[in-house]
Amino acid sequence: MTIARDSRTRSEIIACTTDDQVETVYTCPANAKAHMSLLFITNASANDTDIEVKWYRAEDTTSYFILGSKNLGTGEFIQFSDAFIVLEAGDYITVEPSNTAGGGTPIIDVFCTVEEFFLPQQSGVR
Repeated sequence: MTIARDSRTRSEIIACTTDDQVETVYTCPANAKAHMSLLFITNASANDTDIEVKWYRAEDTTSYFILGSKNLGTGEFIQFSDAFIVLEAGDYITVEPSNTAGGGTPIIDVFCTVEEFFLPQQSGVR
């Protein structure tokens, strides 16, 4: 038996312009699962900047590193697109720039593309 589920594809984009400030790129909505097929991070500033990317898992209230302290030079980017991350309701992805060279202002742009699958209210079903 095939069960049809409503879904939608969407993209989110944020700009990170303050060192040591955590920014949320995407949060999976209630009653949904999401497949994140693209996560793109670029350094548009004139200074090198360190980047951390974390995945917060609502189920166990813990954050996990996707990328830890990666230094991005001017104009460099990181693209995750060869697979997808399955996010559950309440999970989210964050980005934090830090240690921007020369005391400069980070300009880190981050965007993602997800497909959200809306699930019927079912107790205990994941």
